[in-house]
Parts: sequence; C-alpha cells; structure tokens
Amino acid sequence: MKHQKVGDLMSDAVVRVQRGTPFKEIAHLLQDYDITAVPVVDAEDRPVGVVSEADLLQKMWGGDPDEVMGHGEGSRPAGAKASAIDAAGLMTSPAVCARENWSVVDAARAMARHGVKRLLVVDEGGRLIGLVSRSDLLRVFLRKDRAIRTEIIEEALVRTLGLAPSSMQVEVAHGHVVLSGRLPQDVSVSVLEELCRRVDGVVAVEFRATEESDGSASV
Repeated sequence: MKHQKVGDLMSDAVVRVQRGTPFKEIAHLLQDYDITAVPVVDAEDRPVGVVSEADLLQKMWGGDPDEVMGHGEGSRPAGAKASAIDAAGLMTSPAVCARENWSVVDAARAMARHGVKRLLVVDEGGRLIGLVSRSDLLRVFLRKDRAIRTEIIEEALVRTLGLAPSSMQVEVAHGHVVLSGRLPQDVSVSVLEELCRRVDGVVAVEFRATEESDGSASV
C-alpha cells in the first residue's frame, strides 16, 4: 500500500518571519492571513523556530516563571517570552520539520510524538518549502469510497495477495470496508484486514466469511 505523501497535502504558500521581526508585525500577520502560527527562518530560509498565538499571549498574562516553553536548546522560561519583543524571543525552538516524501502516517506520528499541530516541510538542504497541518492530514479521510474500493481490489487483493479481482466482494460506505467471500488457506483474515487498513481513507474493516470459507468474521 502506498500512503499519500506530505508533498501531496502540504501548502507551499507559507508566511514566514525572521528572528528580528517585531512582536506587533507578527500579530498582524497572524490576523491578516488567518493563521495560528508562523515559522521563523534564518537568512538562508532554514527554519529555526515557530511563533504561535500561544507564544504571543504570554505577553498578556506575564507567563509562569516556573514553566519552560519549547524543547532542547531552544527552551526558555515562559516569563522570558512575556518580555520578548521579537520573533527570536518569542519562538519555540527547534522547529519540528518533515520532508515532502514522508507518508501521512510518518507525519501524523511525528505530530503526536512532539505534541504539535503542524510540521514545517523542508527540502534536502533544510530550506522551508511548505507546511502541513493536522487538517491537511485529515483530508485523506475525504477520499471517495469508489477510489478506496479500487485500491483495495487492485493493490491488496490482486497485487499483494495474488487473488482474482472477482474472488471477493468489496463494499465501501463512508470509509467502512466490508469484504465477503472465500479466502485461500494461506491467507488469514488478519492479514487481509491489515492490508485494507493501510489504504488511505479507510475508517474500519470487516470480513464476512461465506459458508465455504474457514475464516471467521472480525472487525
């Protein structure tokens, strides 16, 4: 199964700032472009951090002096962000980045691991070329049922398992896949279901064995 790539889903029109961009200019950019965060890049367009609405809001309430914002070398007390006047002082660093050839699974895993809502996409030289958000990744669940069905038949049944296209009935409704038919003895229900789950847009998989099949139904 081939998952969609970050490069297929990312936005390549990315608003960015540099370390010296003033606080108010950042606030205007977030409002003008209706975005919640902006990457901070160096002179060679390599990401060095991200400034979010949460970073700017530290200015309003002063921040908790015992709370540490960010990770690694870029971590700093929240109180320091409250007194910051530019992107260098406001940003959370280092920036969490992805490559455009990452699969949607790789990107989702990285977001969960780092607890971020977006990933900056960089090229081989580390330069910023795009941004992918949680909402971008969720677009895979908007795939048409017909496209999901076609991929399951052509990739899972025929190409991977070596079965005939007509060997099993495949129905897809709202991402819920129902397979009915007979499985060869050398193919398990769990393997078939796992192959289907790897198809982008699949929400659930169910195998319904016919009377002639030795398999058992599972969800």
